[in-house]
Amino acid sequence: MNMKTIRVLFVSSGNAFQGISPIVKAQGESLRKLGIGIEYFPIQGHGLAGYLKNVPVLHKFLKQNKFDLVHAHYSLSGMVAGLAGARPLVESLMGSDCHLKGFNFFMMHVTNKLFWSACIVKSKDMLKQIDIKASILPNGVDIEHFKPMDQDECRERLKLPKSKKIVLFLADPKRVEKNFPLAEEAFKLMKNDHIQLLQVHDISHELVPIYLNAADVVLLTSLWEGSPNIIKEAMACNCSIVSTDVGDVRWLLDGLIGCQVTNSNPVDVAGAISFVLANGEGGIKTCGRDRLIQLKLDSGSIAVQLQQLYISVIKAKNTY
Repeated sequence: MNMKTIRVLFVSSGNAFQGISPIVKAQGESLRKLGIGIEYFPIQGHGLAGYLKNVPVLHKFLKQNKFDLVHAHYSLSGMVAGLAGARPLVESLMGSDCHLKGFNFFMMHVTNKLFWSACIVKSKDMLKQIDIKASILPNGVDIEHFKPMDQDECRERLKLPKSKKIVLFLADPKRVEKNFPLAEEAFKLMKNDHIQLLQVHDISHELVPIYLNAADVVLLTSLWEGSPNIIKEAMACNCSIVSTDVGDVRWLLDGLIGCQVTNSNPVDVAGAISFVLANGEGGIKTCGRDRLIQLKLDSGSIAVQLQQLYISVIKAKNTY
C-alpha cells in the first residue's frame, strides 16, 4: 500500500468554542504534513443521548465516503464510531476518560472489546487507571506555532499591564477537573497587589501562545489530567510553570529551573508561585522548549509515531 494514499476520518466532539477541539485539529494537521488525507466528523450534542443521535448520521457518511481508518477522540466518540460501523477504528482516550464511573466506565470497556482495533492513552498514569491494552502516545505540540516571543510586545497586543506579575490560568473555570477554586484560594493567600491572576478561556488557537508569552507564570491546578497540553505548550514557549502533580507533569518538568510541581494545598501552591517569582525565574527564562524537543513531543515526531500505528492497524485488517 502506498502510505501517501491513506485516508483517515477524525471523529470527535464538535461542541467546543472553536467547533472541533484545537488539540484534535492540530493533530490532524500534523498528519496532513506527512501526506495522510484527514477529514473531520464533528459530533453535535451533549451526553450519551446527544452523542447517540449522531450514530445514523455517521453511518450514512461512512457509506458515502471511503476511509482506510477512523480515529475517534474520547470514549463517547469511540462508541458512536463503533456503532456506526467504523472499521478499523483507533480510539484516543483523554484524561477525563480515566475518571468515568458506573455505566459510562462499563460502556467504555464494552466498546473497547467490540470495536476498537487499537487504543491510545496520553500517559502511564492513564494506562494504570483504565485497565485496557493501549499505546502511550501524548499529543504533540506545534513548535512553529508555540515559540518564545517578546513579553512586552505580547502584553501590548493583549492590553495587559507591564507593571504587574501575571499568573495565567488558561482553562474554563467551570470545568470541575481544572479546579479553579484552588487557584483563587492560593492567589488570595499571596496578598500581593503587584501580582495578577489572569483567567482566560474560549480564545482562538492563534492567541494562546500570545497569552503564554505574556505571562510570568503559567498555573495549572487540575485535579486530574492525562498529558496536559497547556503544560507542553508553555514549555515550547519557555514559560515558567507551577502545576499540581497530575498526569505526566512531574516527568515533563523534571529538573527544569523556573518550574515547580506542587500538591493541591493552597498554601503550597501559593508558596510555589512566590518561589518562582522571588527567585527571578518568573517569565520566559526556562529551557522547556529544549526538553520538549528532547522528549520528541513536538507534533512532527508524534505524527510519525501515529502514522506507524495507523499502518500496523491497516495491515492487520488486510491480513484477515
